[in-house]
Amino acid sequence: MKAGVLVLAVLVAVLAGCGSGHQQAAPPTQTHPKPKPKPKPKPKPKPPHKRIGKPAKLVVTILDGDQRVRVRGARVRLAGKTGRTDRHGVTTITAPRRRIVVSVSRRGYMPVSERVDFRHSRWQTVDVYQPGLQWPLYGATTARTQAPEKIRLRPPFRLVWSRGLGRLIEFPAVVDQGVAYIGNARSIVHAISMRSGHFDWVHRTPGYPRMASSPAVYGNEIVYHTMSGRVYVLERSNGRLEWSWNAGAAIEPSPIIVNGIDYFGTAGGEMYALDLHTHRLKWRRYLGAKITSSAALADGSLFVGDYAGRLWALSPANGSTHWVKTVNGKIYGTPAVAGGRVFVPSSTGNSLTAFTTGGHYLWRDTAGYYVYSSPAVADGVVCWGSYTGWFYGSSAATGRILWRIPTGGPISGAPVIVDGVAYVGSFAGRIIGVNLHTGRRLLTFPHGEYVPVSGNGARLLFNGFSRIYAVEPRRSKRRQLAR
Repeated sequence: MKAGVLVLAVLVAVLAGCGSGHQQAAPPTQTHPKPKPKPKPKPKPKPPHKRIGKPAKLVVTILDGDQRVRVRGARVRLAGKTGRTDRHGVTTITAPRRRIVVSVSRRGYMPVSERVDFRHSRWQTVDVYQPGLQWPLYGATTARTQAPEKIRLRPPFRLVWSRGLGRLIEFPAVVDQGVAYIGNARSIVHAISMRSGHFDWVHRTPGYPRMASSPAVYGNEIVYHTMSGRVYVLERSNGRLEWSWNAGAAIEPSPIIVNGIDYFGTAGGEMYALDLHTHRLKWRRYLGAKITSSAALADGSLFVGDYAGRLWALSPANGSTHWVKTVNGKIYGTPAVAGGRVFVPSSTGNSLTAFTTGGHYLWRDTAGYYVYSSPAVADGVVCWGSYTGWFYGSSAATGRILWRIPTGGPISGAPVIVDGVAYVGSFAGRIIGVNLHTGRRLLTFPHGEYVPVSGNGARLLFNGFSRIYAVEPRRSKRRQLAR
């Protein structure tokens, strides 16, 4: 019975779905064609510099950074492999194309290790520098001779570039590995490329204390002193402050750094030996009178003058006294040491006095007015100046005045001797250069004030009142065409 009812229900449903004859059938469902697949982009070829890590022939050229000549026979080491440069200053070493530390050594040059990027080019150049062509501290040498022995640059010169420093330049730049470091009277320290004259960096000392000295280069650091009594140590590559130390009294002397020790005196009469590695004093010594003289180091002694008119010879190891002698007035400037003799300027004594490095008196020359000028000495001649405006050349052995010439204004800064030419600035606002042995004038530069010259093996830096000028020897037309 139940099965019959189910069949009947199904039959009724079918008849109802058919309906009457006038109803239309539902339209057929429309179908869209499938879209064509997009072509896959072809992979771009990898640029050559993406092949990092694959061995390649790396070509390294070694160049004298100052004289811009290629260096033959240099030993080059990278990625555990070693090569030597040929007569063109080139060596080829197979190694991965990436950033690699390249180490270079060559007799007569400072060793170099720097990271070089070979990812973009297989051909790279590394500069090396001769120590004798650098000017890393005030006075050019630790004996403060104001006379670099190996720099060979003579007038006539041509101007390459100049840069204004905004304030008075009382002390000259120091130069090392292609960069000049110089501070102005407001303790703004500049790093300037010797090739382009562009500022690599500028460091502004907090509070802008007065600065009356040159900085010094020590390894990867720049050290300078200020009249606020602080020693500042900067990172050489970017000018960032690493640390500072307070002496408690004005520091006018320029740094002299030997074996990591910075030796200097203060206006409070203290002499300090500051260890730049530990940031602590190695020793201190109270001398009893104001010190503005920078220290000179030679023949195993530190030589420094004070306002009591005393020349001290101290032990660099512990500050003990080797000997002490007096001159006829305050010692403001810096002694120079050469040939077993110490040459000492006396500001109020208006004189230059010579002693042996053992402390025996030799001779004294006198001018008519203040002698603030630190002396320069080379090849048996001592050059010094006075507030009278006269520039002197004296025999280092006897003190006999060989020549003297007028400069037109008081001389306050130290003269400098380069390649047989003695330079001096004066308040007449110019620099003159004379033959070291005869005093014959060879150059007049229309800008100058205090210390006239520093530089390196390629260029000299002439210091005006607030602007620095880079000059190099003029070349003949024939030499210019040959280049």
